[in-house]
Amino acid sequence: MGTLIRGNGLQKKDFTQTGVGCIHYGQIYTYYGTFVDKTISFVSPELAKKLKKAKMGDVLISGVSENIDDICKPLGWFGQDICISGDMFTFRHNQNTKFITYLLQTDRFQQYKKKYAHGTKVIRVKPEKILNFLIPIPPLEEQERIVAILDKFDALVNDISQGLPAEIEARRKQYEYYRNKLLTFKEKK
Repeated sequence: MGTLIRGNGLQKKDFTQTGVGCIHYGQIYTYYGTFVDKTISFVSPELAKKLKKAKMGDVLISGVSENIDDICKPLGWFGQDICISGDMFTFRHNQNTKFITYLLQTDRFQQYKKKYAHGTKVIRVKPEKILNFLIPIPPLEEQERIVAILDKFDALVNDISQGLPAEIEARRKQYEYYRNKLLTFKEKK
């Protein structure tokens, strides 16, 4: 279904103000959300030539963490080619990127990775264990349908500019409806 490519050589000390975009594994769980198309960090074009790259549509996966929750956190990448650090992977596939990213957030995957996570101060999951996780692959049309539903829920839950105002407006209309129903009386003749 896809290949897992391990990053190489990128360290935080390599960051520059401009250049080629890059993501360090720790940024996956400290800065980024679920999907992204721009980086906050860059490396020099010279260093970028030596580093492994993620391509648009890849799913970036943290390969190391200090806690079990952050290990294997996925990040759907939708930007131009970027460099990736050594303690992360890019999963290159031919499926719907959002579908794969959402799938790697499920309770089923969380339980799976906990079973294979090892280490005390630094926690890892071996790459072959990540690749051995069995996932259902419905047709791309079904993946798109599922993603459309999950995107709507994600926006409602996480996007304060969409979700909260929509919820407030819905509650306001509900309040007005019940206020009008409860405070409308028949006139006495």
